[in-house]
Amino acid sequence: MSFLSNLFGSKPAEPVYTTDELNINGKTLKLTFFAHASVAMEYEGRHIYIDPVMENAAYDKLPKADMILVTHSHYDHFDMAAIEALQTPDTRILLDKTSAEGFQGDCYTMLPGATAEPFADIKVMAVAAYNTSEHQLQFHPKEREDCGYIVVLDNAVSIYFSGDTEPTPELRALKGIDIAFVCVNQPYTMTPEQAVEAVKALKPQIYYPYHYGQVDEPTDVEALARMLDGECDVRIRELA
Repeated sequence: MSFLSNLFGSKPAEPVYTTDELNINGKTLKLTFFAHASVAMEYEGRHIYIDPVMENAAYDKLPKADMILVTHSHYDHFDMAAIEALQTPDTRILLDKTSAEGFQGDCYTMLPGATAEPFADIKVMAVAAYNTSEHQLQFHPKEREDCGYIVVLDNAVSIYFSGDTEPTPELRALKGIDIAFVCVNQPYTMTPEQAVEAVKALKPQIYYPYHYGQVDEPTDVEALARMLDGECDVRIRELA
């Protein structure tokens, strides 16, 4: 530390997050990985946040949101403080039914199977997300109508965010997924074996394991990648 830093105090470092940049027909898609299920996309100057939670990122220091997606109402996915830190009067907010019921403000209420077009070049489709294993049905019951989302950018790339789910018939039926974020953590969502099943059904070009690392039972993501060797590009990124 320099003399001046000692004298006046050093400025706290800004948080640094893991990112990936992908070329989509000559346009840049930037993905930012925060923690757990909190991620973000930047595309053509638009900032899109998925399941923002204040514990996972310094959202008050990040660019304001053009769009926010919330998959379901659990505290590690739906956080009003994070939404308030990101939103402007023009932010499009898309929420599952249960989250929308507790939201004070304008939003799109998304039900499984619904489609929204919050911008001319962005389409969002909701996919049912729920548990199917008998011992896990209480975590994400089908009747609550939690969502995963497919975000389609410029009709050029389809990005799937699973939310909290197991390999449901609705998931296995999806086609044309280019990039997949599929959850893998126990005891609430998928085992590594189930994630492999889901990814093989989706057939994405790129798979990002996410929603792991904040539970007592660790996920061996390296083993998961080995199980998918030759199936797709498995990209393991740090989730703080």
